[in-house]
Amino acid sequence: LKIPLKVDEIREFGDHNRELFVKASCYSLIPIGVEECGLTISWIFSSDPKSISFSVVYQESEETPYEQCKVLIPLTRCNSHKETIQGQLKVRNPGLYLLIFDNSFSRFTSKKVLYHLTVEKPIIYDGSDVSEL
Repeated sequence: LKIPLKVDEIREFGDHNRELFVKASCYSLIPIGVEECGLTISWIFSSDPKSISFSVVYQESEETPYEQCKVLIPLTRCNSHKETIQGQLKVRNPGLYLLIFDNSFSRFTSKKVLYHLTVEKPIIYDGSDVSEL
């Protein structure tokens, strides 16, 4: 069972970090449901103890099989126990953006991931603050 986070729910996070526990030999998903293009999804995370692998995958709809999902950020082992990892992506299509924390390489050690998400709309300059000549 996975319930996608909505953009408004992420905005309510404020400055607080969230905790995610990833069992040994398992992975966890944070699905983000996005309905409008042009938004920027940003993340910051750290893990304890040791490293964790991270990936971002785009899924057109919840019915789309995982084999047909588009990998936006390939699975990468991150030394997030030594330094905070941060990144962002621009939403080009509505759908689900799956942040994947993968601990499948660790046979015995579960990990705690502290993460923070933000979603921002693009700033569009419309010239309305220009004074008349």
